[in-house]
Amino acid sequence: MELIKKYSHTHPENEALSFNIKRMEDVYEITQGRPDEAHRHDYYIILLVKQASGKHIIDFNEFELSNNQMYFLSPGQVHQIIENKKSYGHILTFSSQFLIENGIEKCFIDDLYIFNDYGMNPPLQLTDIEFEKFSLIAQEVYEFEATNRKFKYQAIGALLKLLLIQSNNVCSLSEDSNTQNTQASVSLLRNFKELLETNFESWHMVSQYAEELHITPDYLNASLKSLTGTGAKEHIQNRILIAAKRLLKFSDLNTKEISYQLGFSDPANFSIFFKKHTGISPSKFEI
Repeated sequence: MELIKKYSHTHPENEALSFNIKRMEDVYEITQGRPDEAHRHDYYIILLVKQASGKHIIDFNEFELSNNQMYFLSPGQVHQIIENKKSYGHILTFSSQFLIENGIEKCFIDDLYIFNDYGMNPPLQLTDIEFEKFSLIAQEVYEFEATNRKFKYQAIGALLKLLLIQSNNVCSLSEDSNTQNTQASVSLLRNFKELLETNFESWHMVSQYAEELHITPDYLNASLKSLTGTGAKEHIQNRILIAAKRLLKFSDLNTKEISYQLGFSDPANFSIFFKKHTGISPSKFEI
C-alpha cells in the first residue's frame, strides 16, 4: 500500500473541472507559507515562477527555486515545494481529459521534451524577455478563467497549447538537420516510452524493447540519445530507480517485496543495482 499523499482533482472547489490556474502568491497566503508534504498529482502541472527563493524537490532530485523558471510535472511524479519567502508566479494544472476536450492529442504532449516522467526534471531557465512572453500568456489564461465568457475553456486550451509549443521551442535540444529522420526518432521515442511505462517492472534489457519495436538495440540507443541525450539503458534504469525510491519511501513494502515487484529475481541483485546508482543501500534510503 502506498502511503504518499495524492491529489486527484485539478480544481478542488469543482471536481467536474479539468483545468485550474492559481497565483503562487495567493497559495502562499492561504497556506501561510507552510510547505505541503511530498505528494503526487493525477494531472499535469506547469509552474511559472517569476520570483522565488527556496527549493523544489522532484522525485528525490532537489532544485533551487529562483526567478524566471518554468517547471513541468507529469501525472504521478512526487514533488514538494519549500519556500523561504512568498513566491510570485502562476500554477497551471490540467488533466488528460482537458486535453481531449480541447482537441489536444496525447501524442502532442508525448512529443514535447518538457515533460519527463522519470529521471531529472530541471527547470527551464528563462531570460527576462522569454519570461515576459510566457507571463503574458499565463496572465491572459488567468483572466479568462476568472470570467464567464462563452468558449472560455476553448480559449484557455488554445493558449495552453501555445504556451507548451513555445516552451518546447526554447529548450536546448540537439537538432537533426534531416526533418524526416527527426520525426522518425520522435515517433520511436514516444513508442519506447509507452513500452517502458508498461513493462519496466519485467523488461530490464534494451534488447527486449528493441525487439518489440522491430529495430536493433544500437539503433534504439542512437535514436534516443540524439533526442534526449540519454541512451535506452539509462532510460530503463532511471525508470526502475524512480519506482524503487517511491516504493521505499512511500509504501509499506519491505526491500525483498520491492525487489520482486520490480522484476529482480534475487533481492541481493536489487540491492547491488540500487547502491550502484545511488551510492547507498535500499535500507539506508528508507530512513
